[in-house]
Amino acid sequence: MKHLKWTFIAALAVILTGTLGYMLLEGWDPLDAFYMTIISITTTGFAEVRPLSPAGRVLTIFLIVAGVSSLAYLGGKAIQELLESQILGRRNVNKQVSKLRNHYIVCGYGRLGRPICAELIGTHSEFVVIEKNEDRIKQISDANMLYVHGDATNDDVLIQAGIKNARGLIAVLASDADNVYVTLSARELNNHIFIVTRAIGEEAEKKLIRAGANRIVKPYEIGALRMAHLLVRPGVVDFMDIVARKSGVDLALEEIMVRHGSELNGITLADSTLRQRLNIIIVAIYRTESEFIYNPKSSETIREGDRLIAIGEWENLQQLNKMCGERHT
Repeated sequence: MKHLKWTFIAALAVILTGTLGYMLLEGWDPLDAFYMTIISITTTGFAEVRPLSPAGRVLTIFLIVAGVSSLAYLGGKAIQELLESQILGRRNVNKQVSKLRNHYIVCGYGRLGRPICAELIGTHSEFVVIEKNEDRIKQISDANMLYVHGDATNDDVLIQAGIKNARGLIAVLASDADNVYVTLSARELNNHIFIVTRAIGEEAEKKLIRAGANRIVKPYEIGALRMAHLLVRPGVVDFMDIVARKSGVDLALEEIMVRHGSELNGITLADSTLRQRLNIIIVAIYRTESEFIYNPKSSETIREGDRLIAIGEWENLQQLNKMCGERHT
């Protein structure tokens, strides 16, 4: 910016010199002198305002050379400053991404990727978007989201997005083949990452399971089931929307893991007094992949590694999260 500032000052000095020069050498009024200076500097090519003396022609030659040089330099500097600001901005984004731990990676910013990112923002989750489309990258950047511009099927791009330190990955690319490839690469790069991916065809679902996906979502099937549920039990669907989206009502359904050192580890639900203290209901306990305890009894003991499915007010759920050992983000 400092270079641009001095370039503007130099351009103004040339204009002032030319205007004063025509006034002194040719005896012109300020308007004619300024007009002649501008058409000389910009090489517009209009006819002379009035016939010029030899001294006036020398001044005009000087203004043409100085004007062209100043405009060329100014244009070059403006482009340089723009490119440098873009590079600096990209470096800042890369630096922020490299510092992330236990974050999420969203592969694809299309019709599914956009609402996924909106939900992650709503839950205050840290995430990175991988997208190769230039127009979508601009949308992501304008929304102040972290991103990596590249192909998610490329291992180097996944590494740049912090795959080795990520908590989870969502693959919602345009084709099943790309989602299978991303899932396979992500699983090889991080054996512990939780992978959710989209599938359209039956064969793709089988391949995604073999590739290492933890959960597979079939949008058309889910959409059809939701429409059927809205038809036969609309109240249930509306209630689930309220607790899932927290829109308009201070009520949420949350999954919270009991971590090492939690004050709840080893005590029963009754002794935890969560309902009395925080007005929270523990709907279920997800203990292992095969053990899911629905409506647990008050005598059920909370263990390290349990995932508590809880419903309550958002602020109280945040308190429960702290009691369980707040996650490191």
